[in-house]
Amino acid sequence: MSEIILDLKDITKIYSNGVVANRNVSVDFRKGEIHSIVGENGAGKSTLMKIIFGIEHASSGTITYRGKPTQFHNSMEAILSGIGMVHQHFMLIDDFSVAENIVLGMEPKQKRFFLNKKEAVNVTKNLAKKYNFDMDVTQRVSRLTVSAKQKVEILKTLYRDAEVIILDEPTAVLTPQETQALFENLKHFKNMGHTILFISHKLNEVKAISDRITIMQNGESRGTFNNEDITIEQMTELIVGRKVSLSYDDFKFESDRDGVAFKVEGLHLTKKGIPILKDINFAIREGEILGVAGVQGNGQSELVQGLVGLADINGGKWFINERDISSLSVDQKRIHGLAYIPEDRMKEGIAQGATVAENLISSYYRRKEINGPIFMNDKAIGKVASQLIQMFSVRTKNYKSKIESLSGGNIQKVVVARETNTDPKVMIAEQPTRGIDIGSAEFIHKQLIDMRNRNVAILLVSADLNEVMEVSDRLIVMYEGEIVAHFDRTKDVGEMELGLYMLGVKRQDEESLKRASLC
Repeated sequence: MSEIILDLKDITKIYSNGVVANRNVSVDFRKGEIHSIVGENGAGKSTLMKIIFGIEHASSGTITYRGKPTQFHNSMEAILSGIGMVHQHFMLIDDFSVAENIVLGMEPKQKRFFLNKKEAVNVTKNLAKKYNFDMDVTQRVSRLTVSAKQKVEILKTLYRDAEVIILDEPTAVLTPQETQALFENLKHFKNMGHTILFISHKLNEVKAISDRITIMQNGESRGTFNNEDITIEQMTELIVGRKVSLSYDDFKFESDRDGVAFKVEGLHLTKKGIPILKDINFAIREGEILGVAGVQGNGQSELVQGLVGLADINGGKWFINERDISSLSVDQKRIHGLAYIPEDRMKEGIAQGATVAENLISSYYRRKEINGPIFMNDKAIGKVASQLIQMFSVRTKNYKSKIESLSGGNIQKVVVARETNTDPKVMIAEQPTRGIDIGSAEFIHKQLIDMRNRNVAILLVSADLNEVMEVSDRLIVMYEGEIVAHFDRTKDVGEMELGLYMLGVKRQDEESLKRASLC
């Protein structure tokens, strides 16, 4: 058994408002292991990592690091002691080179005050070589891919001699190939004696990379397991507290209607002379989910924003049941049957400061049952809101609660409940389960499938490849603003092949791509 490098005993964290984030958590981390921490949002994973990294301080309990009792007062103390953290949102300066970002704060100097650029390049080049990272350290960070930026963040921790590296959702925006390459790097780090703390909600990846796995629920540890001693199904049940569906095939009914409900023709968009969307064409049948896969930043967001009317499109048309809705206002598009689950629920999905009820009825305030002759019918609003809260299992004190008092998963349920209850013909769902717990994600997936079974046409845009492949019927892949692949059945393609299209390595012929329009 490897030596224990970091040992947490009975860690409890209680905030000033009485919220208990961690309760008597005990877990140890061994030298030269990859140790995953899994759990729902709010399970206490992030707080525990922040305590290790010195961002938060435990209310009680002890931390032993390298055999000595330790308490880091801030993250700099943790960094100088050999603990590094790569956050989900990178902390890089785009206008600096790779080398400048890596050495920032601990720069090699010349004449006492000035950065020795030559030395910085040499040091970081040797560091990259040592850890099998193939990259040009003189390149500006703004020109790097997401996976390359992640490597820079990891090299920053290694430059500071990190023995323990905390990775927060490191594969969230990576392709299968990039994930595989990252895992090879992590195994190399492990063999060199580094300890990796791997935070992820992707349980298949946790199984693929971990030596041991700690499961957290409601701020407590449900146990630490050797990888070979626990299955994904068992992990899911411990995380959520019940069995969760990992496949949705049994919930899908074969549709007896094959009419086209939503059609997009010749969409294109140029910004500052740069093509963002290039001749986008596809169609969705009634009772069908069309998934859109691709690395973020390849035009998916601009496509969605344009279709729902939140951003301009230079050219092209789109139709609901053969009715051209291209030039209609957002409100008119919704009246004609378009519903939308936005990527950023806090910015675009809800009215902050309003109540749960006000958010639930905001899309259909014109309905006679809630819209009185002069004032809104509060009693009717309460009745409708209460019904939706019950139907969609929204956890809230009551419908008068402020929307921001809910958890992320429950806020998303409010958005889905509102949009579903408009009786749409077409639903555009953009990153519908991003940042929410497994139980809420399962519920939302089932709601989308239920809509599909009721003959709603659904466009599902997600950076989560598992989500797209599990929920969708057909699939398109976007790369640099173009559709580069179309698959009639998601079961006909594997993740690795899909990754080649997402990276732009492969592209289907034009005849194959025409099938996206159901030609």
